[in-house]
Amino acid sequence: MQDMEFEATDLGKIQIADEVIQIIAGIAAAEVVGVVELSGGFAGGITESLLGRKNFSKGVRVQFGDAERTCTIELAVVLQFGVNIPAVSLAVQEHVKRTVESMTGLDVTAVNVHVAGIALHPERERGKETQELTAEKRAR
Repeated sequence: MQDMEFEATDLGKIQIADEVIQIIAGIAAAEVVGVVELSGGFAGGITESLLGRKNFSKGVRVQFGDAERTCTIELAVVLQFGVNIPAVSLAVQEHVKRTVESMTGLDVTAVNVHVAGIALHPERERGKETQELTAEKRAR
């Protein structure tokens, strides 16, 4: 992990951990309509399972640039079936860039979105499961 170090002042220095930027980017991406979740690796899934809490940095990678206060963000997302993939991906890029820049003062040079999967109507599937359970209970 690397931290973004800002200029030191007479009061001290300010550092922002890359994990903080990952969390900001992950939450911003999840706010976009059409994004179901961020797709992380094995470690992200274990963290959620063992700790029982949402891992907002899952599926997000931050690379600090050579220029001062710049970074590139990579996101792996799962989109909802039926959405316009390029339009939702562009909305993710714009929202993540705007959010990270406004909260950190960094210059986000790129937001690369990798569509890792498509979720097949999770609301409908949950509704079907509920209907099936209700019908099963009535049959008893």
